[in-house]
Amino acid sequence: MRGFRWPPPPDGGPRTWGPGPGGPRTGRPALPEPETELVDTPHGVSLERLVTGVGDPVTVFAHGLGNGIATTRPFGSGVTGRRIFFQFRGHGRSDSPPGPWNYLDLARDLRAVADLGGATRAFGASLGAGALCRLLAESPARFEKLVFFLPAVLDTPRGEVARTRLTGLLDAVADGDAHALAEVVSLELPPSVRNTPAGWAYLRQRLDQLLRDGLAPGLAGLPGQAPLDDAGALAAVTAPALVIGCVDDDLHPVAVAEQLAAALPAATLHVYDRPAVLWTERADLRERVSSFLNG
Repeated sequence: MRGFRWPPPPDGGPRTWGPGPGGPRTGRPALPEPETELVDTPHGVSLERLVTGVGDPVTVFAHGLGNGIATTRPFGSGVTGRRIFFQFRGHGRSDSPPGPWNYLDLARDLRAVADLGGATRAFGASLGAGALCRLLAESPARFEKLVFFLPAVLDTPRGEVARTRLTGLLDAVADGDAHALAEVVSLELPPSVRNTPAGWAYLRQRLDQLLRDGLAPGLAGLPGQAPLDDAGALAAVTAPALVIGCVDDDLHPVAVAEQLAAALPAATLHVYDRPAVLWTERADLRERVSSFLNG
């Protein structure tokens, strides 16, 4: 396969390589961004929020670094009750107070959104999983059910490969360098999807969002931090938890998912056998999350 190219072909797909006429021509990128609102929080940071669904229970969804509402919405598609999606500080239209920031700051964002919306259940992906861990260390009984998707870090900072990749993402956004940003974001795609119409559609959407909204400089220190000093701080969390990991993911080592599941007294661990599960196991993943939260 030829190397990655940017900008893409005008038609958004490959010309002389990739799937042929009978190959798949559509992909599953993040859902389009809907109309959102800004909400004030008790700690003085306005956060971008989207509320969907009706009734109880209420679930709050926390996204990963450089992601946001659009990338967490698919996880809630089969979840009953109200669903609250939001952007952490420094993402989207949320405020960017003076930095640098740490996981305690992110936990405050998550707690505020959950409290304002009356959320009793929480979903955290990657960075959001870390923020959720920090919140639970201080308030172990805050939620009745918990889902941790691809936790990236617990009580030890990320490894060099992950820090380098995340720093590259932040630098490319700060520089407005579409080519460098596309190179980094393309690593989120499985090799079979790169240089296909599905891959280009995903890249275009991600780049449009990142170059439009940017990522605040206060986020730069987070790749070198851990949310907890000791995973033992989660021993008092008795809520049922689902921890989801996958093998061979540079940003989300399966060992972190295993450590988190071991630290939570009522956790169930599920590990997928290949990375890029949002592309390779999307239907199973959504069903697994919704069945756990709705059960």
